[in-house]
Amino acid sequence: MKAVGFTEFGGPEVLQVLDLPAPEAGPGEIRVRVHAATVNAVDALQRSGSAGRPDTPPPFVPGMEAAGVVDQIGPGTDTDLKVGDRVTAIVLASGSRGAYAEQVVVPAESVVRAPERTTDVQAASLPMNGLTARLALDTLGLEPGRTVAISGAAGAVGGYAVQLAKTEGLRVVADAAEQDEALVKELGADVVLRRGAEYPDRIRAEIPDGVDGFVDGAGLGGLAARAVADGGRVVSLRGFDGPGERGVVFEPIVVFRYARERAKLDRLRQQVEEGRITLRIARTLPAEQAAEAHRLLAAGGVRGRLVLTF
Repeated sequence: MKAVGFTEFGGPEVLQVLDLPAPEAGPGEIRVRVHAATVNAVDALQRSGSAGRPDTPPPFVPGMEAAGVVDQIGPGTDTDLKVGDRVTAIVLASGSRGAYAEQVVVPAESVVRAPERTTDVQAASLPMNGLTARLALDTLGLEPGRTVAISGAAGAVGGYAVQLAKTEGLRVVADAAEQDEALVKELGADVVLRRGAEYPDRIRAEIPDGVDGFVDGAGLGGLAARAVADGGRVVSLRGFDGPGERGVVFEPIVVFRYARERAKLDRLRQQVEEGRITLRIARTLPAEQAAEAHRLLAAGGVRGRLVLTF
């Protein structure tokens, strides 16, 4: 099968087209014929060696989410899916094999039907960031009517977090650069404030008692605590776990915790079909142009997802 990966760590230029043996689905597993795979920041960290180095020999194939069709079901696998079904899946690389490949094997709990009336490119953009936003809000556990602040709201995770928070009756205060204000308002934010290091102080000026919870997708770290009411909680998507103040607690999260939460992924699928979640695509590139996709990601300012097609 065709795959895109690397044999040594480095910049985007180390990515190359590879010819690898097709994987086989074992018990409890499903093999997906991949039509589209997203490009994520974690992929770039893996490529550069910054995300830790696999203990398996190269080549390494990145990629954490994909969409396509079921083309093999492992023996004894309990699933309502069948060969030929359109699906989307979150992919946790097994050894050194991720989603940048024509075929990928995933646990049955990590794959669901693709949302109706979506393309494979659109469907591929849901699992990882959708589940990250879901985990962030579940970790906060706010009741309807409470207020949540979201940084990085124009990004993929932040946008999903805004929309999911609104479906749950939360008041949303979000950040945005000037050029993204209209987008973030369209996503449903009740209050949009200018992004940056002063965002927490702007929240306090708007809400003197502070917000009940904070989803920090922009990496504000300890600064986020300034915006949160006494005893509130900050969910960090960048791993920050510093000491809080005034009883504010930091909760770093990783999407791996929800990688086999099939019911939650399937609920996200339903919410796309209901129009509650918007799948945003910035650009689609053929798999052979993966290096260019990584360069675009590194340049910043991407609104929506970069997707490779196979």
